[in-house]
Parts: sequence; C-alpha cells; structure tokens
Amino acid sequence: MSDIILEMQNITKEFPGVRALDNVNFQVKRGEIHCLVGENGAGKSTLMKVLSGVYPHGSYTGKILFDGQEQKFKNIADSEQKGIAIIYQELALIPELTVYENIYFGHEIMKGKKIDWNETIIRAGEMLKKVKLDVNPSVKVKELGVGKQQLVEIAKALSKNVQLLILDEPTAALNEDDSENLLKLIRELSRRGVTCIMISHKLKEITAIADTITVLRDGSTVCSMDCHEKEITEAEIIKNMVGRALTQIYPRREKHEPGEVQLELRNWTVFDPRKGREILHQCSIQVRKGEIVGVQGLMGAGRTELAMSIFGNSAGYRITGGEMYINGKQVSFASPKAAIREGLAYVTEDRKGNGLFLIQDIQYNISIASLEALCEGVVINQNEEIKIANEYRESINIKAPSIKQRVGNLSGGNQQKVQLAKWMLAKPRVMILDEPTRGIDVGAKYEIYTLMNRLVEEGMSIIMISSELPEILGMSDRLYVMSEGTITGELSAEEASEEKVMAMAISS
Repeated sequence: MSDIILEMQNITKEFPGVRALDNVNFQVKRGEIHCLVGENGAGKSTLMKVLSGVYPHGSYTGKILFDGQEQKFKNIADSEQKGIAIIYQELALIPELTVYENIYFGHEIMKGKKIDWNETIIRAGEMLKKVKLDVNPSVKVKELGVGKQQLVEIAKALSKNVQLLILDEPTAALNEDDSENLLKLIRELSRRGVTCIMISHKLKEITAIADTITVLRDGSTVCSMDCHEKEITEAEIIKNMVGRALTQIYPRREKHEPGEVQLELRNWTVFDPRKGREILHQCSIQVRKGEIVGVQGLMGAGRTELAMSIFGNSAGYRITGGEMYINGKQVSFASPKAAIREGLAYVTEDRKGNGLFLIQDIQYNISIASLEALCEGVVINQNEEIKIANEYRESINIKAPSIKQRVGNLSGGNQQKVQLAKWMLAKPRVMILDEPTRGIDVGAKYEIYTLMNRLVEEGMSIIMISSELPEILGMSDRLYVMSEGTITGELSAEEASEEKVMAMAISS
C-alpha cells in the first residue's frame, strides 16, 4: 500500500472574474496530520470543496487520486462513500435533533424499512466514546456547548468509516480548553490511522500538531514543509503565506495622550429574562478619545453581553442599574438605531449570521447602516452610494473584482473589512469590535490592526473584545478584565501581562 493516500494534481478552479485555484498540487501521506495554511482568499477552502465533491468533477480541471485511483466526485455523497469527510467551521448539525439522530442523519441504520433506533443509540454511544465525549446520546444538540458540538461532528464523520478527515478552522469558535481537547483528539485519530487535513489560522496550533504544512498563496501552491525534518517556525510560515516577513505582528503607533472620555459606564447592571439571572453586575468602564480599550475574560465572562447591552440592547436584556454617558451626557438607548445616532457602532463577532447580508453585494452591505445620510428626500442617491463604496473598497483594500461582488463569495478577512467599512461610513465616535480577527489569517489580521490604529489616530475610540490574549496585549492602550459578569481589574498596556490578566479572569 502506498504511503500517499491523496494526490491532487494541477487543480484549477475559476469563478466569474477570479481564478481561485491555479494549478494547485497537493499531496497527503497516509495517517498524517497535514495542515493547510494561507491568507484568506488563498484557496484553501475551495481546494477542500473540490476534494469533497462540493464543486463536482467537470467544474474544475486537474486530477484527484485517492488510494491510488482517480476520483470524479459528483457530490459530497460520492466522496463520503470513499471515506472522505469534511467538517466546516459552521457546524452542520440540527439543533432540535438528538445527538444520536445527528450522528446517523443521512446514513440511518435500517431494520427492514424502518430505522432501528435501539441500534442507532448503541452505535452512537460507541462513536461518542471514540471522541471521548461523555454525554447522553439522547440529549438534544442545542443543549451542548460549541466544543461538544464539534466532537459530535467528528463522531458523525467516524460513523461513516472515515479514512480522510478534513477540518476547516475547527478551533475558531472554541475556548482554549476545548481547543486543546480537540487537538488531542486529532492526534489520537492520527495514531489510529485516520488521515487528517486541518485548515487553521492559529499558527501556534499548526506548529504544535502538524506533520506536514502546505502553504497556498493567491490560489497556488507555495511549498510543503516536513515538520519532522526541521523545526518550522511561525515566522517561516508567515513569510511563505504573505510573501514577505512580518517583523511586527501588532503594528506600532505613535505614543499619544488620549483625549476626553467619550464613553463611560457607571455601575452598569443587566438582567437576562431568558436566563432568569443577572448577567452583568456593577460594571464601570471609561473609554477615552483616541485609544483602544481591550476587554478580556474567559468564555461566558459577559464580554459580548456588555457590548450588546451598550449598543441599543438588541438582545432584550433589562438594564436594572447604572448609567451610561457619551461625551458627558447621560444616555439610554431603546434600539441600536438610537445608539448609532449617538455615535456608537458594534462590529459583531458573528459576521455571517448577524453582521452582513451574504446574498447582497459589497455596495449594499457598506451603505445599509447609513442610508439616512445617503438619501435625498426618500430616495437613495445611488451615485453617491457607488462612489463611497468604491472609496472604502480601495482605502481598506477589500479584495474583490468590484463592489457588485456578493459578500458571501468573499473570504473571511474581506467579509470582515466590509463589516468594518459599513460602520466606518456611519462615522461613529466609539466602535465596539467583538472578536474582530476571528477566523482570518495573519496577513488580514495585520491589515485590520493597521486600520484600527488609523481610526484611533483620527480620534475614534475602540473597545476591542478578543479571546486571543496576545492580541489584546498587543493592541490595547488599557484593558479591563471580566469574570462572571463583573469587572475584576483594569490594567495599562505597560503593566499588563498574560499572568496578571489570567489571574483576574479566573477571580470573581
């Protein structure tokens, strides 16, 4: 049996106006963990969609050899039949169904013409043991956290006798503990003979887990690096990804004294009727003109709840105590629209679900939050809308053939830039960025960090929420740490360290 389980030869895939893959060659050894990296738009997900049959044979040129035989997959079912399974960043589970129903959904265990539910539950339990997930198979998926749902997805793949498992950004939405557990499982699967291809932007994870690293750039293969031949550094990966060395991951900006207080919360207390409990307790923060204020804390600390309660309270919380001031004036908002009018903007962590209209084009998405400013009477000035959208596309480097490109067809980094452009057009005084670089590559991160620096130099204030502690430490002028809905500490950039922040994050 050959050591090579997969070979993709000269794969070229085109979409209208863009060549996504250009003669890509990709080879994977049996039983290895092969990490695929590259900037957003480099072609990683497109290549995996070609492999898994999402883009069927005939829609691309080149050859796929699996187990030594050429494959011409017409759909996902064809690739799954051969033992190839793909798990996307957006999980494909059905929340209202049980764990066992999800694991065997689409390949049910039959007894005659009926589903054998007893056997389904027994086998689902066996699959859960394989992924070391201790939950009742009869529990509904919606009752599980994201980390456990990810393991259910892997159990589902294993139930199809998978030989090659593709994981697209598997840890993007996970906290550190869940991420570490998942990486341990991937190593275990590899030891059991399951070949894994993992796409990730988290270079620390890549260097920790990979046997081989392949880099794509602009739709072409740059190199493949054997991690057992020599130690592969993050700097080397970055250089191959972006075509140049990034000497400073977090771009520096000129030291300056921040201005007056633009946003202040005093003893901000919030009750969530759905949970039946208080989710924020007497939180007090100040944000000054021209500074980046970080908000850190473990998953569930209340960071996003804080942001949403400030920005017009779209989640339907009850503000039970405290005051909010903008430029010294006490305010309260009945809706996000009212918050926008007072100069607030909120860039959500869920850009695909809540931040953008994926079926609409770039122009539509950029202008949607500022239509009043673009109207002449009751009619939108379309010439002005086109002009402004083009200006933002160029000024923040949104990589797309035109502003008529559907946002759903853009890479994650470019989608995030569209979301930022939407709020920049609204000209806010305070912009809240919730996980602004989640799921995007190091090159696009650098561009977003540079843009953040530009905005604060122009006088904007930024509140930055991030699960990535190095990012918070690298970008913040000051930071607040949260734990269980309370502010447990405030640190300047000079005094902040990972140890101090973590100590505050686990206190309550």
